[in-house]
Amino acid sequence: MSSREELNALSLDGATAVSRLHALDVKLAKDRAAGFLPPSTGEVNNHIHTVYSFSPYTPSEAVYGAWRAGLEAVGIVDHESVAGCQEMLQAGQLLGLGITTGCELRVSAKGTALEGRRINNPDSDGLFYMVIHGIPHQHREEVEAFLAPIRESRNDRMREQTQTLNAILEDAGCPALDFHEDVMAVSLTQEGGSITERHILYALSQVFTETFGRGTALMDALENSLGLPVSTTVAERLQDESNPHYLYDLLGLFKGALVPRFFRQPDEKECPPVTQATALAEHIGAIATYAYLGDVGESPTGDKKAEHYEDAWLEELFALLPQLGFRGLSYMPPRNTREQLERVKNLCTQHGLMEISGVDINSSRQEFRCPQVTQPEFAHLNDRTWALIAHEQFASHGGWGLFDSTSPMAQAPLEIRLDVYARMGRRMNPQDPMSIIEAARKEGLWTESH
Repeated sequence: MSSREELNALSLDGATAVSRLHALDVKLAKDRAAGFLPPSTGEVNNHIHTVYSFSPYTPSEAVYGAWRAGLEAVGIVDHESVAGCQEMLQAGQLLGLGITTGCELRVSAKGTALEGRRINNPDSDGLFYMVIHGIPHQHREEVEAFLAPIRESRNDRMREQTQTLNAILEDAGCPALDFHEDVMAVSLTQEGGSITERHILYALSQVFTETFGRGTALMDALENSLGLPVSTTVAERLQDESNPHYLYDLLGLFKGALVPRFFRQPDEKECPPVTQATALAEHIGAIATYAYLGDVGESPTGDKKAEHYEDAWLEELFALLPQLGFRGLSYMPPRNTREQLERVKNLCTQHGLMEISGVDINSSRQEFRCPQVTQPEFAHLNDRTWALIAHEQFASHGGWGLFDSTSPMAQAPLEIRLDVYARMGRRMNPQDPMSIIEAARKEGLWTESH
């Protein structure tokens, strides 16, 4: 959890990527002059959201925060957006961090054996989350062309949901939202970013605090006007007017209590068929990755109920994933039990799926760190990250990706390919991405014919 001082330390001024990268360069110079050295954790995190979907952090701030936390590598996966990828890569070069780029999206299982089932999406049966990891840089525009109409459809739904929410607010005598002035204003949709339910709720959090202030008056409006149940933990946070995470804590309350009242199911324009998304990833040489959620136990505070997702039929799911075009599986070690993680790890090996790990960062209360990947049984996830970095950089500079059918290593077992690419990734100088060529040459994967 970040303190106010830590959040201030991560803040970088600038309305554009160029200005933020300049601010990062200046701040880094000050850090070095002051003798600041980040801890060496050996950790990685491949699932960070930025302001191009929903997050407190710009791409430059996300990389800077990861660097200060001691991470070796970090990945961007904004919802339905690749607009922050280039800034993320450039920030990584400044700081010497390995960077992976991708995007997260929801797809439809219609017409597959998964149709109608509850998969990894708490809100929608038959729709599920996936990630396109390791996008070769020259193909980013193709991904953007695929995502743009998805965002447009999502924006239409967000506008309709805001109208539904406004009817609830007006009935309660509470201030309503203007979609353009309040919701769009806290997004980067005009720059290729997406708008999500979190943007609606963040805008609502801003309007409520502007109207009622922080503390008792706001609590009265929540409980008496809107009739929202407030847990003891959340009540304590909202009574603390100096709480640096105030808007995110209020957002979390709104998310659990209000979203079910205004949520409208997305259609196939917003959630395309899964095979379309996996075919795109295969075509451009990226890695289509299923996002494992797993059954969730009841929370200690009692504000989240236990829910079941894929675990009861996990073997069946894993057998289907390669048939649907998936090459990998991503999971978040802090979210799952050791038993769940061991099971997923073994099934990935059994079905030839690459493992990719990360912790989704979309709140100031979350830490960039992921210490689980330093445990002996999951330390291989670090190597997989460096393999992913090498895959992306090598494919971006004229080489072969991990799953390229024309590669000299195409027939080698996945474990062998991953080991070779991990060595390449670790040999590459993150401040000089072209050094991946020399790393590939040492592995016999780059010849003068290139």
